[in-house]
Amino acid sequence: MASSSKSFALFIVLVFSTTNMSFGARHLLQTTMPSIPSLPMIPLLPIPNSLPLPSMPTLPKVVMPPMPAIPTTLPQPTLPMLPTTSLPPLPSMPTVPTALPPMPSIPTSLPKIPSIPFLTPPPATSP
Repeated sequence: MASSSKSFALFIVLVFSTTNMSFGARHLLQTTMPSIPSLPMIPLLPIPNSLPLPSMPTLPKVVMPPMPAIPTTLPQPTLPMLPTTSLPPLPSMPTVPTALPPMPSIPTSLPKIPSIPFLTPPPATSP
């Protein structure tokens, strides 16, 4: 009951708030836009006469030593001989039984539970 009254109150608040928002939006649409003030003109600065740039300096020539000659035939690398080893055999997979063991039998009769005298109800008395 309390949750339904809270839901109803929330619904009423939502209805009135959307009504106010729609009136506000209509008011904003009906008003005229204010005129935007114009920006002041920025005066143009005079362009100074460009001065001649200094000439590029000449860099000294560096004499590089000659590259060493690469022989046309390179020696072929040889790998050392690896010892041959035999791997031990892999263990065999254990056999999976195909038949399930027999299910134990479920007793059909329950054993007799001894009664405890002080937990049994008192004998009925007939008037």
